[in-house]
Amino acid sequence: MLIWFTLLAGLALLPALLRTFKPYFFQDCVYMFHALGFGIRLIKYKRRSPFYSIVDCFLDAAKKHPHKTFVHFEGKTYTYSDVERESNKVANALRSVAALKEGDTVALFLGNEPCFIWTWLGLAKLGCPAALLNFNIRSRSLLHCFSCCGANVLIAAADLRDAVEEILPALKEKGITVYLLSDEHSTDGIQSINQKIAEASDKPLSPSLRSNVNIKTTALYIYTSGTTGLPKAAYVTHERVWAASFIQGVSGLTSEDVFYINLPLYHSAGFLIGLVGSIERGNTVVLRRKFSASQFWDDCRKYNITGMQYIGETLRYLCNTPTKENDRDHKVRIAIGNGVRADVWKEFLDRFGHIHVRELYAATEGNVGFVNYTDKVGAIGRINILSKIFFPFALIKFDIEKEEPVRNSQGLCIPAQRGEVGLLVGQITKRTPFVGYAGNKQQTEKKRLGDVFEKGDLYFNSGDLLRIDHDNFIYFQDRVGDTFRWKGENVATTEVSDILTTVDCIEEANVYGVKVEGHEGRIGMAAVTLREGREFDCVAAFSVLANYLPVYARPRFIRIQNSLEMTGTFKMKKVKLVEEGFDPTLIQDRLYFLDLTRKKYIPLTREIFNSIMSQDIKL
Repeated sequence: MLIWFTLLAGLALLPALLRTFKPYFFQDCVYMFHALGFGIRLIKYKRRSPFYSIVDCFLDAAKKHPHKTFVHFEGKTYTYSDVERESNKVANALRSVAALKEGDTVALFLGNEPCFIWTWLGLAKLGCPAALLNFNIRSRSLLHCFSCCGANVLIAAADLRDAVEEILPALKEKGITVYLLSDEHSTDGIQSINQKIAEASDKPLSPSLRSNVNIKTTALYIYTSGTTGLPKAAYVTHERVWAASFIQGVSGLTSEDVFYINLPLYHSAGFLIGLVGSIERGNTVVLRRKFSASQFWDDCRKYNITGMQYIGETLRYLCNTPTKENDRDHKVRIAIGNGVRADVWKEFLDRFGHIHVRELYAATEGNVGFVNYTDKVGAIGRINILSKIFFPFALIKFDIEKEEPVRNSQGLCIPAQRGEVGLLVGQITKRTPFVGYAGNKQQTEKKRLGDVFEKGDLYFNSGDLLRIDHDNFIYFQDRVGDTFRWKGENVATTEVSDILTTVDCIEEANVYGVKVEGHEGRIGMAAVTLREGREFDCVAAFSVLANYLPVYARPRFIRIQNSLEMTGTFKMKKVKLVEEGFDPTLIQDRLYFLDLTRKKYIPLTREIFNSIMSQDIKL
């Protein structure tokens, strides 16, 4: 009897003991249960014949609840059946006008609006991969992004006509067909397609039109800046589409939730986690053209939003808005995103109430990812039993100066210890592949790291430095290589350097990112040398950068140097420049600040520096 009493008492105390000594045990169990369920689903989809894609999932949702609202946009409401019919019209029109067939790649140059959704769905119903072009890019970058995906058709929004016309001669030379989503257009080489879509049949299309699509087929091309050069088109297979779509479910969202998408749909976050995730869940989406801090919570209250997306900067912007009495008057319970600082995270929760922040880590082209399912402030994920089964990864010692992994006498990499910062690498296997970049074998190979722990093994080089603490939480530390992140966008320093050197007065340019107190990521700065006998042209430099780069990629600080310091292998040194930053009292070189209101660079004075640091000048 005493034994049974002791046993029952022990069982009664077990939850309290677990909370004390294993505080995340139950959360680990719940997460692993859901993750395992989604993993089993993915395996079933891989084996299912005919293949069941996210488009089939959408079609099932449209049959199950045709009158349920799928998208709210600027006062208009579109049901699942509305979007189903519109996507059918797009698909039938493009079959007729463009003779599109399975496997043809089509580039989409569209902003955040409902036609983006049904145009993509229409293409997917035809088995056509879509290349999602960043609507901020122009000229050389735009032409490059279009060309590397192998598309023969470009579909653009009416308000992006000027950007298309700028590269139209090159497109015509390549025999590219250009369609504008407008009623009429007079430019030779551009066809208006709205009327054809309006006249097209809204009858469903036969699945046989995409009969050869399978789990390994390319579904999308999503662009990433990577470490060097112009944006790269990452292959996104149907397997990766499915895997990304499960993030909403793993984070706790259901078909009853209303999900707020204010990130661009050309990003993997907005498109895969936001839009495709909502299709997988069968929930309702509130879509905005762009993020607005001042209208964010009004939208949440108006549409009863329960799930939201963020990047680190968006949460900071929300925290910077004037305090209101109704700050906690909303129904948001889950926020999914990445890149938020711990102090902003805490401030966000203190001000706007208890919201489950699901900070995650992933890369569009990567083969490893994490999600923080515990509400642990500051962490990007947590290691559990399933982590290394789903994503076999490691942190290895990394030499920041040499920008390469540290290797032992056998030429193998050295694992980073607990609590030590290391480079994240993910093992490349059949279950965790790295497909690479379209039309860029060189950059694809640069992301493959061999002989990591054994001769002949192969890992994906994330280019990110992480740290794992003794409680199994993972923390992001920094990004290595030639990329920095600003305003939620990756900025490739090589591309910016190339454009800077087209300014008549500039001989060489070394671009890097520097930290600014109170801001996420790193802001652009460039050390430049001038051509002999020339002075820095403040207006011309702004003009060239404005013509070729979006605002977030333009260097806000310029440092004039007599020569640029090189390594023994003729690589530009950045570490010291990054450490020195842009403080005019510490730097003897001339410094300039990009004044967007005056549309030119101006000398960076101590007064301007102080205003930046006190955040009186907004960056």
